[in-house]
Amino acid sequence: MISDKVKNINPSLTLSISAKAKAMKAKGVDIIGFGAGEPDFYTPENIKEKAKSAIDRGYTKYTPVSGIDSLKRAIINRTEKDKGLKYNKNQVIVSPGAKYAISEIILSLINPGEEVIIPSPYWLSYPEMVKLSGGKPVFIKTLEKDGFKVTAGSLDRAVSSKTRLVILNSPSNPTGAIYSLKELKEIAAIIEKHNIFCLSDEIYDKLTYTGNISESIASVSESVKEKTIVVNGVSKTYAMTGWRIGYALGPEEIISAASRLQSHTTSNPSSISQYAALEALTGPQNAIQKMKGEFKKRRDFMVKRINSISGLSVNMPEGAFYCFVNISSCINRSLGQKTVTGSLSFSEILLDEEKTAVVPGAVFGDDNYVRLSYAASLDSIKEGLTRIERFINKLG
Repeated sequence: MISDKVKNINPSLTLSISAKAKAMKAKGVDIIGFGAGEPDFYTPENIKEKAKSAIDRGYTKYTPVSGIDSLKRAIINRTEKDKGLKYNKNQVIVSPGAKYAISEIILSLINPGEEVIIPSPYWLSYPEMVKLSGGKPVFIKTLEKDGFKVTAGSLDRAVSSKTRLVILNSPSNPTGAIYSLKELKEIAAIIEKHNIFCLSDEIYDKLTYTGNISESIASVSESVKEKTIVVNGVSKTYAMTGWRIGYALGPEEIISAASRLQSHTTSNPSSISQYAALEALTGPQNAIQKMKGEFKKRRDFMVKRINSISGLSVNMPEGAFYCFVNISSCINRSLGQKTVTGSLSFSEILLDEEKTAVVPGAVFGDDNYVRLSYAASLDSIKEGLTRIERFINKLG
């Protein structure tokens, strides 16, 4: 009854854990959750007020499929100001979330059998999106000692005659890794050598702790820009995950194709959300620095605390709001009749024993890790890490 494309999509390995954690919390159990993929801050007041104003002014009708012109101009201006990249309005599409923008770009580019290179660890939806397009995900394993970053050499070796696209995510979910301009230039040379496209997922670009903003591979050269589709949005930077506004900038032919696809799937993004996003991009930006300051405090505490726990280790994430924690020394250790065989069982036993929820690294392509989000209060982080240490110490 179900199409082969949909049957081919893997179910989330975290579904049972998250469902169990929610059920326990609903029963009054004190659950500490490290799974959040969104800021724990409210959308800034000026953005909310503009959304209310849009409703009052009657901006509740259909808009152009690819977004209102004023928001496109704001995206263009913000991108040029932040990264020096110039686009015109025919090179921009506004979508109902950055996730959908990524999906429609992949569907617009990939034919059945074509390959998409994805550095691992990866955001869990990339491979499933590629499968939906009929394409084949090709993974390049990156290592903790290398900062979880793909090299030009490893990319060069992974390219085949069927390669169509490579996906870069900087800052990275789940590792927080950021590519330097030097590293991006080396990767760009391989992209040009093989004449392939790059999808640059930059949704966390302002949530960095080593500088003001992360670099974009599209800024390397005009020729690389013509092969790059930049995806971004307002969800993470402005605490607007529920508003569902993302966008993509790239070659006009690709953006036009994505717009045609969007016209037959979602139509335009929410009109109210578009006006809220317009205010986010053009209004005061001080809320970003406040949020970054809080995230940095939490990150610094979390990294130091994790690395003080025997059996765990973590790199210092440069961006986003995640720690990708190495649990390999816990594998094959037991607690009673339960044995840790990988990240999923680690997460399940931890939830049972210490009422603490983490995300298994298996969903990101590496079973030796778990992801912890520091988009939570410092008190919750402190208590959660105390529980995790207690759990580790109980493992035989």
